Amino acid sequence: MTTPRQRARAATMQEIIRIGRRHLAEHGAAALSLRAVARDLGVVSSAVYRYVGSRDELLTLLLVDGYDELGASVDRALAGVAADAFRERFLVVGRAVREWALREPSTYALLYGAPVPGYAAPAEQTTGPGTRVPATLLGITAAADAAGCLDPVDPAPVGAGLAAGLAAVRTEFDAPLPDEVLVRGVLAWVSLFGAVSFEVFGQYGPDRMGDPGELFEHHLAGLADRVGLRDA
Repeated sequence: MTTPRQRARAATMQEIIRIGRRHLAEHGAAALSLRAVARDLGVVSSAVYRYVGSRDELLTLLLVDGYDELGASVDRALAGVAADAFRERFLVVGRAVREWALREPSTYALLYGAPVPGYAAPAEQTTGPGTRVPATLLGITAAADAAGCLDPVDPAPVGAGLAAGLAAVRTEFDAPLPDEVLVRGVLAWVSLFGAVSFEVFGQYGPDRMGDPGELFEHHLAGLADRVGLRDA
């Protein structure tokens, strides 16, 4: 059971994160300032250091908050989709990622854009939240493989270096997939976020390809085909 003091501290931390995300949207990650956050929080700058020790600590809080929010959005989207509807689950994840990214472009940029100069994310705090969506995607692929719902796709040769990297992915994500299947899942993951980044960062140009949503649906369906996913 939490005490009133603990609840008050948690509420203040959430307010710091809320203000930090607003400043992120208005000024960008490189310009984040704890003094500015303290001013908007209504406290002297020294008081905010009782909650957040540095700008880097604030960036880490915003990273984890963003990853968790994205992961929760994906989980909510999947809640109503049958566990054995593997292709549909993949499509739903992709749509949820895109919708969240377009709704929260500044936070998406912090998560998947250019590194913030002088900041290195602490792996022990960010790796778990940051791999939540990739783990979901690889989990869908592994479940489809176990259920016999992966169509055969001509495998490309996997060299020794890539095989070692895939072995590390297999262990980290507990994805018991052969190399020729795992590489498809990894490519789908990076291709999904690449397409979302292209749209969020305005790389389609002023006409935005006419209908970026339709283009994304074509891309998403192509990724599902490349993995070989089908519903049970």
